[in-house]
Amino acid sequence: MPIPLSILDLAPVGANESASSAIAASVALAQAAEEHGYQRVWYAEHHNMAAIMSSATSVLISHVGAKTNSIRLGAGGVMLPNHAPLTIAEQFGTLAAMYPDRIDLGLGRAPGSDQNTMYALRRDPSSAESFPQDVQELQGYLTGHTRVPGVDAYPGKGTDVPLYILGSSLFGAQLAAALGLPYAFASHFAPQALTQAVRIYREKFQPSEQLSQPYVIAGVNVLAADTEEEARAQHEVTRRSRARLLFGRGRNLTEAETDTLLASGAAQQLDSMMKYAAIGTPNDVRAYLENFTAEADADELITAHQAPTVEGRLRSVALTAEVMEQVPA
Repeated sequence: MPIPLSILDLAPVGANESASSAIAASVALAQAAEEHGYQRVWYAEHHNMAAIMSSATSVLISHVGAKTNSIRLGAGGVMLPNHAPLTIAEQFGTLAAMYPDRIDLGLGRAPGSDQNTMYALRRDPSSAESFPQDVQELQGYLTGHTRVPGVDAYPGKGTDVPLYILGSSLFGAQLAAALGLPYAFASHFAPQALTQAVRIYREKFQPSEQLSQPYVIAGVNVLAADTEEEARAQHEVTRRSRARLLFGRGRNLTEAETDTLLASGAAQQLDSMMKYAAIGTPNDVRAYLENFTAEADADELITAHQAPTVEGRLRSVALTAEVMEQVPA
């Protein structure tokens, strides 16, 4: 049986693009994912990042849901310490009412932002400490077994929106195991603890009402193109753009300045972050993903397609699905 494939979409916006065009591209990507047999598309909550348009995650899910028919949609994830659990239960309960049996809710405890943005969100810096309790409170609202006397989520109560714990450390693995929830590891940008975290999760997993056996989703970067040269060229464009975004300190760097930045150590950091990346022809990508699945001990792969253009991402999605035998008969 082919390994299930999903997609992580940050609704990226290019230098000369608008938020509207980025959102339209996300719709096209989800429609392509649905056509080519992907399991789900997830959107990640990030704030104060000019190149990412997925900050209002539930709003984006709602819009994409109206433009698709069957593919699962969800958060990958909502950074729960930024929100009241009741608010998220109401938002995703609303989505579940609009799109029954299509909504997922992945939860993370990172801020998805910097210190100043945390202040702008009115987030208490210590709020991450209550993440396990907040997950259980949210779960109570969605299952109809509230942990807050006299308070229910409307909509939300009894929708049983499935929860997923996101993480890039051993903490998330241990929490997902203790609560009996699926575990999604962010190995597409934080690969260091992948194998250890998955091992701990599987060893310590406790069955729950939602899940009887451990279930691991592993993130991996993908850039499939018709030729290896084309894939490598696209990857280099993306790599340079990411260097400017992460290390350029808000400046509009020239190509020469970007070269200097990469030579000063940014290239090593980027390559470490993107350790797990399937780049090349469809056959190259298939071989890489098969090996990665075994290394990650994953039940499902969530792919981040890193081509610098909408057309490139759509082509990568199609080629990957075809070579991995995801396309429905």
